[in-house]
Amino acid sequence: MQATEIAALAEQALEDLKAQNIKRLDVRELTDIADYLIIASGNSNRQVKALAENVQLKAKRVGLNAIGVEGAEAADWILVDLADVVVHVMQPATREFYDLERLWSVTPPPSVDEQNL
Repeated sequence: MQATEIAALAEQALEDLKAQNIKRLDVRELTDIADYLIIASGNSNRQVKALAENVQLKAKRVGLNAIGVEGAEAADWILVDLADVVVHVMQPATREFYDLERLWSVTPPPSVDEQNL
């Protein structure tokens, strides 16, 4: 399954349970850890947990198991690692505080080779 298909599946799983402000960030030029980050908000710990569980369930139905899940205990910010796609589900205050959209939108500095051209 391609990264774009995994991202679409995760977004649909989030939409199914009424996640808010779903954003897909293309981070292929910024890191090797993933191709896409998906960030979404839930209004309560319960909704955040349900959203993350739905992402895992939908992925499992197509034969894709999460590499890891972090934060499920507190459910303020849950990360679901689907290899090429990393899903962050957060409560709005946590999302605003960490501002991952801004953090991951920074353009990388030019490489040494590019600077010498």
